[in-house]
Amino acid sequence: MAVDAQLVKILREKTGAGMLDCKKAIEETGGDIDKAIDYLREKGIAKAAKKADRIAAEGLTSYEISGDKAVIFEINSETDFVAKNQEFLALLDTVGKILINSHATDLDSALALPSSEGTLADLVVSATSRIGERINLRRVEFLTKDSSQVFGAYKHMGGRISSLALLKGGSEQVAKDIAMHVAAQNPLYLDESQISESFIAHEREVLRTEALNEGKPEAIVDKMVEGRLNKTLKELSLVHQPFVKNPDQTISDFVKAAGASVVNFVRLEVGEGIEKKQGDFAEEVKAQMQG
Repeated sequence: MAVDAQLVKILREKTGAGMLDCKKAIEETGGDIDKAIDYLREKGIAKAAKKADRIAAEGLTSYEISGDKAVIFEINSETDFVAKNQEFLALLDTVGKILINSHATDLDSALALPSSEGTLADLVVSATSRIGERINLRRVEFLTKDSSQVFGAYKHMGGRISSLALLKGGSEQVAKDIAMHVAAQNPLYLDESQISESFIAHEREVLRTEALNEGKPEAIVDKMVEGRLNKTLKELSLVHQPFVKNPDQTISDFVKAAGASVVNFVRLEVGEGIEKKQGDFAEEVKAQMQG
């Protein structure tokens, strides 16, 4: 029978199984979704779906660089124990190789890339089934450079934090130093030009209210606010931050002395932005021991 792609999509969403497995299940059951689910469960393929609502906030970040292209990505697991095992590390390496050798530009196109399991998304689902925890390719970012530019990369704590820096001019060592600084100091912007007007307006209003509440004379408040605002914006901007290796020098001064300028940077830290349930894993272990 000709397999309806929509049925495959529905079955994947319900079971978390790979595309090829879902296609076969639909073929074997004549297009009956409920029977197809049972078929996958019986084969042990649908067990990954049981993990789908669990929070995967641990894991590792990594990067790959090849020629004029670099990719940085995050793969999550439920516990840091799994993030340290060889199968997870092998998955991290495999995903990195697939990404760097592809034409993907974002997470959606990355997940659709071909893999040994069908797609990259299927590969991750398959890893969930084998490893026994929810595994998730959460973030992917790509950078490209021209012949006048250099990449720098840095990995902290084995991949808890990874960063990429793209410089015009300079050397790979200078770019690596910038990537290390980015990992350590977590700047939010390259410079003030990237900060939105709405953020600046909001920050200005907060600082103004703060100054008035301090009892400062209204006649000097606006001048004070602008001074504090400029200080805040510089603290958030990479080029104005004191260089972590030499706090007497700003990043701008450091790269300028090296005949370079910063074009872009990316920093990923495991689990940032994910609301974690504290103690989940400990409670699970406790429950299993009591059982």
